[in-house]
Amino acid sequence: MKLSILDQAPISAGQSAQEALNESMKLAQAGETLGYSRYWIAEHHDMPGLACPAPEVMLSYIGANTKTIRIGCGAVLLPHYRPYKVAVLYNMLAVLFPGRIDVGIGRAPGGSAEATNALSENFLQKVWDMPSLVGSLLHFLHNDFPEDHEFSRVSAAPLPDAPPETWLLGTSKKSALLAAENGMAYAFGQFMSDRDGAAIIREYLEQYKPRRRGEEPKVILTVSVICAETTEKAEEIALSSMVWALQRGKGEGEKGVPSIQEAMTYKLNDEEEIALEEMKQKVIIGCPQTVKRKLEELQKHYYADELMLVTITHSPEDRIRSYQLIAEEAQISR
Repeated sequence: MKLSILDQAPISAGQSAQEALNESMKLAQAGETLGYSRYWIAEHHDMPGLACPAPEVMLSYIGANTKTIRIGCGAVLLPHYRPYKVAVLYNMLAVLFPGRIDVGIGRAPGGSAEATNALSENFLQKVWDMPSLVGSLLHFLHNDFPEDHEFSRVSAAPLPDAPPETWLLGTSKKSALLAAENGMAYAFGQFMSDRDGAAIIREYLEQYKPRRRGEEPKVILTVSVICAETTEKAEEIALSSMVWALQRGKGEGEKGVPSIQEAMTYKLNDEEEIALEEMKQKVIIGCPQTVKRKLEELQKHYYADELMLVTITHSPEDRIRSYQLIAEEAQISR
């Protein structure tokens, strides 16, 4: 089983953004030691409790403090940016850290409407232009614009010996088809979707058109997981992130992920009781044996080549311990 890490860089209650980002670096180092295939960090803008608006900055820091694990962004929010700038940034990273850079591409705003307007103009139009943006980015990364194109003589230098690996991230048939049409690998965000992911991934596999001879489709399935020595302990740890999600849904949660004790004493109303039970159905929570079994079931059901795990806990130690227990039970290796 191939396993990877998605880090949303959460800030816990009582923790600073600097401390949270340092914990992200420690998580990447732990992932490398434990045998995880890749570490991706997410992009969010002015969202309370999330510390990373600039993944490319963090990736340079993490790359310098790791040696072998693949690192990337999940995702570059492409409608905010010019493809050329994205290509230059990730080519630069690929020159610094050869054979280790991934570019995960998404189209979400990554923040509030106000933050979106502050970051870019005509965001909705750029979302509409996503196929064109993706095409341009791929041409810049592979340095293969047609000779009659206006950018044929423009290089996204420095050019690495091998371009970054590109992934399209999504939760819809539209994103799956865009990945397939461009010969890209596809990452389906099951942890944030209510859709029939298996059908969407099957559509991607059936429609995939290789960009170059010999290339084959690749699928990552991203899931939320909390693992501990016992299922009871895992459920206690998981409560923190779930209560935090409820708080954020009410426009609160700016203090970050609450402690287990704070989460246990949080008073739920009737609607929140229902929402909490629904959240539990979307997260794999349990001891190592239970988590491994459920991951294997998901991998088979979703035709996934790789599973990417997102784990949010109040304690950084509990987060790393969760990844450690899963790695040991699944006996992963890169």
